[in-house]
Amino acid sequence: MNKFFSFLILTIVLVSCSPYQKALKSDDVEVKATVANQMFEKEKYGKAIRLYEQAAPAYKGKPTSELFFFNYSKALYNTEEYYLSGYQFENYVVSYPRSDKREEASFLAAESFYRLSPAYSLDQTDTQKALDKMQKFIDNYPNSEFLPKANVCVKELREKQEKKAFEIAKQYHTIADYRLEYTAAIKALDNFIADYPGTPYKEDAMFLKFDATYSFAKNSIELKKAERFAVAKAAYNSLIKFKPNTKYKEQADKLLADIEQELKQFSK
Repeated sequence: MNKFFSFLILTIVLVSCSPYQKALKSDDVEVKATVANQMFEKEKYGKAIRLYEQAAPAYKGKPTSELFFFNYSKALYNTEEYYLSGYQFENYVVSYPRSDKREEASFLAAESFYRLSPAYSLDQTDTQKALDKMQKFIDNYPNSEFLPKANVCVKELREKQEKKAFEIAKQYHTIADYRLEYTAAIKALDNFIADYPGTPYKEDAMFLKFDATYSFAKNSIELKKAERFAVAKAAYNSLIKFKPNTKYKEQADKLLADIEQELKQFSK
């Protein structure tokens, strides 16, 4: 038992006297910075960050501060503190324009914002911010080694925006079916198709637009039906022209048959 307590006391003394603990208590920023970089190299990022935070205010402008602030930024990035890492990397790029790590810092700043982009179902303000920053990096470093990864990030961010925009337009269609208010749905789907011409959701949007124009005509007053069924037929033709073997072919053909029947009555 005495041996156990002796070992415990020795462990406590050793820990309390470790370089990290000494650096925490030290008033010497050089000591803090040196040990912080050592902690960083050992991938003990939490300890490194604590020391970096203590030393940062007094360490700005020092000849050796370049590595200090790059490691500080990367430690934040490695612990998924992306708001802080994005901010610190951007500061680094401005503060050290001639650094050989400037390109990497620029990419990691943009990637920090990319990682803050939420699921498509949530507000996409951060997604647009990430897209702007990643596009700026691509424009500034068109031959960067990070370019392939940056392009993947841009593609994912744009797809997320498209998905969000499609779901909003789709929601208009759902509400229209409930309230019999189709003009807003048609406009929303038209805008989506115009804004995202290469979207993978174009087929779905075109069918929903056709369905909305059909329902709009079906629920119109008699005086307006012939004109609106003709518009619905044009929407059908656009869908089939875009994708002759559309997955909605069976549903669309049934609606078209009803449209043709209605138009025959009006032609008489």
